[in-house]
Amino acid sequence: MKKILILLICLIAGFGEAYACDICGCGVGSYYIGLLPDFKKKFIGLRYQYKTLRSHLGPGGTTSYLTTNETYQTAELWGGWNIGKRFRLLGFVPVNFNSRENQGATMSRSGIGDIAVVGYYQLMDKQHTTGNGKLLVQSLWIGGGVKVPTGKYEPTEHRENEDTPNNFQLGTASTDFTLNAMYDVRLMDFGVNANVSYKINTDSKYDYRYGNKFTANLLAYYKIRVAEKVTLTPDAGVLYETAEKDTEAKRYRVDISGGYSLLATVGMEATLGVVSIGGNFQRAISQQLADSRIKAGNRVMVHVTYLF
Repeated sequence: MKKILILLICLIAGFGEAYACDICGCGVGSYYIGLLPDFKKKFIGLRYQYKTLRSHLGPGGTTSYLTTNETYQTAELWGGWNIGKRFRLLGFVPVNFNSRENQGATMSRSGIGDIAVVGYYQLMDKQHTTGNGKLLVQSLWIGGGVKVPTGKYEPTEHRENEDTPNNFQLGTASTDFTLNAMYDVRLMDFGVNANVSYKINTDSKYDYRYGNKFTANLLAYYKIRVAEKVTLTPDAGVLYETAEKDTEAKRYRVDISGGYSLLATVGMEATLGVVSIGGNFQRAISQQLADSRIKAGNRVMVHVTYLF
């Protein structure tokens, strides 16, 4: 157990130094999973995510007539399927609603985003009783996924607005890949959950490539059994995102891109028989995005999921 925790810490630290999020995980860069609902075979549900950012900031975060407020909302169909005892498949079909406001004028863009599928293999599944009679449960899943370019991409967005982050898109126009790991350790009703994901982006047909992204979140949670089929699970932790700068024409770095953000998260999951309801709030506690010309706001995510 100690070796696995040390390995996860090293992964987070190593990637954090090597890769400096698609801006704050908004737009086409969101890969947050958090606590999965407690399902045995399959689940399907809806998730809603709300995120904001402010762009065109001056030195020290000063604002001007160019400063723009952007809002990214996503309604997402998601599902999971445990295949046998060792394999797990997750799928995500997002519909994005983007809006940008500057000096009273608002621009909107909405439509289906990029569909993603992630497959996992359970590398470890252990349960044993400790010396003082408490149950210790551990699981480790590793896998990879693919994201296909089903969302619309506007090539003129960046070409005509070079001083604006290329974030106001429904998709990336590229086929991208992820490497993923999920680790969970629980002593009786108290547990710790860790998720790491590294996203490898490819060049789109418009010769634009978003920077590779690394996401890691660590959550502590506690299961409270209210009734036979009712469980409440409060959780709290941190979420870290970082990405390289984007590139254009295979060799030109895009200045208004890349960076990192560290967020504090707090949430609650409720399982009511075959229905799971949950949500969380995320607040940035440290960030440096696009050379400090972007500032991320708070985020909210809620979901309702059917377990079967």
